[in-house]
Parts: sequence; C-alpha cells; structure tokens
Amino acid sequence: MDAVSTLKRTDSLAASQFRGKKVHFIGVGGSGMSGLARMLLDAGAIVTGSEPRPGPQSFELIRRGAKISRDQIGELLGRDVDLVVRSAAVPDGNREMLAASALGLKTVKYAQMLGMVMSERFGVAVAGTHGKSTTSAMIGFALTQCGADPSFVIGGTVRQLGGGSHSGTGKIFVAEACEFDRSFHNLHPRIALITNIECDHLDYYRDLDEIVQSFRDFARRVPPDGLIIAAGTDRQVARALGELPTPVQTVALGENYIWSTRILGIDNGCYSGEVSYRNQPVGTLRLSIAGEHNLMNATMAAAACAACGVPPADAIDALSRFEGVDRRMTVMGHYHGATIVDDYGHHPTEIRTTLKALRQRFDPRRLICVFQPHQHSRTRSLMEDFAASFVLADETIVPDIYFVRDSESERQRVTAADLVERVRANGQRAVHLPSFGQIVQYLKENARQDDLIVTMGAGNIWEIGRDLTSD
Repeated sequence: MDAVSTLKRTDSLAASQFRGKKVHFIGVGGSGMSGLARMLLDAGAIVTGSEPRPGPQSFELIRRGAKISRDQIGELLGRDVDLVVRSAAVPDGNREMLAASALGLKTVKYAQMLGMVMSERFGVAVAGTHGKSTTSAMIGFALTQCGADPSFVIGGTVRQLGGGSHSGTGKIFVAEACEFDRSFHNLHPRIALITNIECDHLDYYRDLDEIVQSFRDFARRVPPDGLIIAAGTDRQVARALGELPTPVQTVALGENYIWSTRILGIDNGCYSGEVSYRNQPVGTLRLSIAGEHNLMNATMAAAACAACGVPPADAIDALSRFEGVDRRMTVMGHYHGATIVDDYGHHPTEIRTTLKALRQRFDPRRLICVFQPHQHSRTRSLMEDFAASFVLADETIVPDIYFVRDSESERQRVTAADLVERVRANGQRAVHLPSFGQIVQYLKENARQDDLIVTMGAGNIWEIGRDLTSD
C-alpha cells in the first residue's frame, strides 16, 4: 500500500534478455524448472530440455514448442546453446552436465535462473522456515482471482491454480525463496515476505545465528523503495531485519501491528478473523482450510497482494476461497472407517502445528501419526524437539529415515529407532516399523472407525496413504 507504488495490471512486460536465446534445462519436468521453461518460451527463448520421467508438465512444454529428451546424455546440446540450467537434483557428475562442460557452455543452477527471471519482473519472494508454499500459493491464487494474471513458482501442486507454476501476462512474479544452500540470495524481489525463522538445515548452517544472518542477507536484496512483510512476533525475524533501510510491514494475529487479524471464531477447524491495516478494518477472512497458522499465512498474503496494488478487501475475499496446497493436510480417502490424511510437515514446529489443526478439523477418536524423518542430520540436530512434537498424537509410527544428502558417517550417527526411544521417553506411544509394507499391514490390522491416520514427511511417505486407500 503506502510503501510500494501500485502496479497497473495492464502494464506490459519489457523485452526479455532471453528473447531469441537457446536455453537448455536439465531435469525440466519439475514444477519449478518447467515453470521457468514456460516463462522463457513466452519471452521468446528457444527452449530444450531433458527429463527421464516426463509427466504432464513436460508434455505441455513440448506442445508449446520445446524439444525434450528422455535421456540425459546431451544429444540436444550444441555450441550454439546460450545457457544450461540444471535442477537442484542434478549433480556435477551428471552425464549431460559433463557434456555441457565439454562444449564450454555456461551453466547455472535453478536458483540462479529463478533470480535472473525475477530481475525482469516485479518479484514477490516468500521466505521462512515454515509456510512458504502455502503463503506463495495464497498470493498467486488471490492475485489470479483479482485479475492480475501473475507468474508463479510454488513448491507444491495447487489444484485451483492448475499445478505449481504458471507463466502469466502480468508483471508480478511470485516465488518461494528457499534458505537451503543460500539459494534465496540469488533472487531480486521488490517485495519479500519472511514468515518465521527457526533452526533447520543444520547440515548446511552452523547454528541459528548463521541462519538469521542468511535471512538478513536475503532481506538486503530488497531495494530501499521495495517492501519487506514480516512476522511481527517472531524474535529471530526481528533480529534479521534490525536497522535495514527497506520499509517493513509487520503482520500478526492480535492487535497493534501494521497488519493484524483478530480471531473471531473457528468452524470445523477453519478460522475466521477481522483483518486490519494500521488499526483500520479492511475485511473479514473466513478460511476454507484448517489451522490457526493458516490465518497468519493468509494475513501475510493479503498484505502482499495489497502491496501489489490489489484492494485488501478483494484479496481477503479471494483468500477465503483458497482450498490449499497438495500434501498440506490433504485427505487421501478412507480405510475401514478411518480417515487417511497426508501432510508435508517434516520439522518439529510443523508437526505440532499440523497435529493441532487436524484435531480441530476432524475431532478423531484416535489420531495416529506416521512420521517419516527427513535427513539423518535434521533428525539428530533437532532430536529433542522432535521427541516433544508428537504430544497430540495417540500413537506415532516411524519408518526408517529418508535421506538424500546425508553422508555415510552422518547416517551412522542416528536412526529412526533412536527417535522412537526419545518419543517414548517423553511419555508418548511410539513404534519403529522400518518398511512401508510393515506399516501398511500394521494399520490394516489396527485402524478403527473414526480414527484419523496422518502420514507426515517430506519424502515418499504419502505412498502409505495411497496403498491404504487403494484397497
């Protein structure tokens, strides 16, 4: 509102630096990579790529003129390629990366390309330990509903938006800003959101102080005539933003913040609240998704939409119709009278918050949490927090730890059984069942009418819900 000039939704995009350039994407099928590829196609670039497991997003790119190979061997590369982009999952030793190197081609990571594309648009970057995907999706949804036609890249599937990415005709570009590997230091936002700051990714960061400093460095990337929208009650966020030249708008549930939402009630787990800007009411949020945390996410999204030139009342009305991101308290189906829900939560705070919201939403007779730890390093460094995070579950079932980056020495330092032992020591019922097959069988034998079974984790734990509900 007052810190950022209102955007005219009819403004046209300037000619892109990628117009006429040949850009190749290694691992183009993911939501973020395919989203950037679509944006480059619309900007007039010549796009090629590779994807060993092509899906709908890859086929849509082909339909729009991209050439995509199933093999990552470099057959679409040539010395005339101007830029090669690789997804975060592609290692240095990838065969296609080696081919690009042999040809002397310029290569960048996904996060670098995200920043390059954002620099040409009005960037809205959403950072924070928790809530990035939902808040980004809320902003993208509300802007779309209000006619802005933004581009966006969201780390999850949003049914109401037709997926997790979109190349819009408007100037606004909404993207998640991930702190791992300091990826968000590549971005060029005009508006930055910081939802919260906690300890995480301690396989990369030394400690909380280093994490806070990294968020501060991200915030410095917002120009003085831009805007930072920040959680008003988070002490670490306050530390990160102290004495920066860019205006900051604080957001909180309660009163006396620049953006405040006063809770009015809760219906079936979904909160409603009166939103105020500088102590003046601007609308009433009536969420369609459960959880007090989502009232906070929606308030931050409303603030971001307002900074993009959307009347707050219009944004709030749209946000009340938002139905969520896939793998965020997503109902998978039922098994013998038990409701099966899946959730991406993989940090202690996310576990506690989600279990609370699920109890409010479903009021189950029993709540059984199947939690797949993500990364040995995270499990070890946050062990005591994890052990205390399942207090709202009647039973916790833990398979072996899902890992993607851990070294062999790190894997030897902690196991899923260690976590179960600590949960039990904290007074909760917990069991370690190493394989998904064992867990599915256990649940089939023990699920009862009116139980709620939630699978949680950032790995492939959703497969358990799929197997249960397919019977």
